[in-house]
Amino acid sequence: MDTWLNEVQKHPALYVLFFSVTFRILHRFLQTVPSPSIVDTDPWRTWKWRNLSVSLVHSLLTGTWAVACVIQHPVMVHEIHSTYTPSSYMLVIVSSGYFIQDAGDIIFSGYAKASWEFLLHHAMVIWCFMYSVFTHQYVAGAVVALFVEVNSVFLHTRLLLKLAKVAHNSFIYTVNKLLNVVTYVTFRLGAQFYLTWYLIHHYSTLDHALYFLMTMMLMNIMILIYFYRLLRTDFFNKRRPHNSAPKFAED
Repeated sequence: MDTWLNEVQKHPALYVLFFSVTFRILHRFLQTVPSPSIVDTDPWRTWKWRNLSVSLVHSLLTGTWAVACVIQHPVMVHEIHSTYTPSSYMLVIVSSGYFIQDAGDIIFSGYAKASWEFLLHHAMVIWCFMYSVFTHQYVAGAVVALFVEVNSVFLHTRLLLKLAKVAHNSFIYTVNKLLNVVTYVTFRLGAQFYLTWYLIHHYSTLDHALYFLMTMMLMNIMILIYFYRLLRTDFFNKRRPHNSAPKFAED
């Protein structure tokens, strides 16, 4: 295992590129999979459906992987700066490849303006993850950050259901929205706020703590705003004027 890890660490950029291409191939494959007829009638919905489908695969893979890494090596939660395992290091590489591919997909699809929130998020994640990949620091922190992908499974499913025009009072949407809000609090807000607390508590001993803390604070603002929008739409159901402009991060 150590020999394999050393080999990966010699050429991390090549492995990130490999997994970026792999997720792109998955995107191409999903174009052959039938989608709801209501999705196929609109180019925006068609692209968004395929993009979210790739994101869902990534979330299922990396969310489970991240939790497994911490269960096997709980010390990573307490030493996010210096601790990592071969499996956790590869997880960060795989996820980096996805975020690079997804950012490219958003930009080259022509929907960058409508998806600016995701692009901002991806830019911050890519920078942090690539720092971990090349310096071998904060790998455990990146793994803990990937706990949010457990919630992303239900967050992406929610958007897919909305694209397919599934009724909000249907059984599947109701179950998903409950699981979504529970995992949003536990895995997304929980992971983000824990990392923020860790950076503040160990600020004086961590490398580049200011940069990472500023990044976390910006992400915290973004996820709190989106959480408010999520609760407003799914649980308070206040009607708002319809906006026909394409927008990736719909409420």
